[in-house]
Amino acid sequence: MSEQPVTPLQTDAYFEPVTPGRYRPTVHAGGAWKVDEIHFSPLGGLIVHAIDLHRAAEPGGANGKDLGRISFDILGFLAAEDCEIRVETIRPGRTIELVEATIIIAGRPAVLARAWFIATSDTAAVAGGASASLPSPDTAAPWSMTDTWPGGYVASLTMKAVAPPQPGETSAWLRTDTALVAGETVSPHAAFIALVDTANGIAVRQSPLDWAYPNLDLTIHFHRQPIGSWVGLETTVAFGPAGHGLTSSVLHDESGPVGRAEQILTVRPMS
Repeated sequence: MSEQPVTPLQTDAYFEPVTPGRYRPTVHAGGAWKVDEIHFSPLGGLIVHAIDLHRAAEPGGANGKDLGRISFDILGFLAAEDCEIRVETIRPGRTIELVEATIIIAGRPAVLARAWFIATSDTAAVAGGASASLPSPDTAAPWSMTDTWPGGYVASLTMKAVAPPQPGETSAWLRTDTALVAGETVSPHAAFIALVDTANGIAVRQSPLDWAYPNLDLTIHFHRQPIGSWVGLETTVAFGPAGHGLTSSVLHDESGPVGRAEQILTVRPMS
């Protein structure tokens, strides 16, 4: 039997810890497609936070390896109820490590995540090949998506557009003053990832009043670990002729590009 819906709390965080491995969304985590769901962006950050806590508790801790890739499969509706996160290391190792997380909402698996951690070494002498940096957020114009998207999560963001947004193509900076988890310190990559799923909403190709195009997944690759509070999204959106779409983003911090994100979309008319 599924749990009764929980009234989201109103605090200065996206989630409140309930018990170890269990978290409750607040009004700030409210979704954009439906008001009674969790926006996946902060939920993705919460999952990474749970993975970080799991790795820190293991013998040897989490030293010596950085997050290289994380993939999320979104299995269905993300009800605004308590989230239970179960984490296990399925491939330990000194050079590479694979960690898996399952998120249970309303008694069923709602998200599956897998994260690869890779040993660090000094490769500065051969570093190169990344995209050009975005202009600084200091030079970008204030921008809001609240006229297009409802929900507590979108309302929690501070955003700046690098250039006037175009249908299917936008570059923007975003940050938030809302904590990911109340009373808990989170890693820079968890805080960064908590904003990345916003990409599917910044480069609107068609009005969400007329068309639905939610993403079924989010896959992030890092070639450098992100730092700072600003997340830069250099995003394009493509719709195919048979109900599929793709949101592709180069990810930036204020020092330059850090990786890429891809989101597969299911595209369908609202009526």
